[in-house]
Amino acid sequence: MISQEAAQEPEVKLPSLDEQKQIAAELKKLEAEGKLTPEVLEQYFGKFNQKNSVPVH
Repeated sequence: MISQEAAQEPEVKLPSLDEQKQIAAELKKLEAEGKLTPEVLEQYFGKFNQKNSVPVH
């Protein structure tokens, strides 16, 4: 079931290592400023979440 649903979604390419480092630095900066919100995290990571997915844990 879940594997069929996942197969129907297009694969999202992961950022390069350099891009990941830039994202991590930006998120650390926002965290230090107290501006790291769920909405900000959604902007960065929402595209990697499968639609209608159930948490693994």
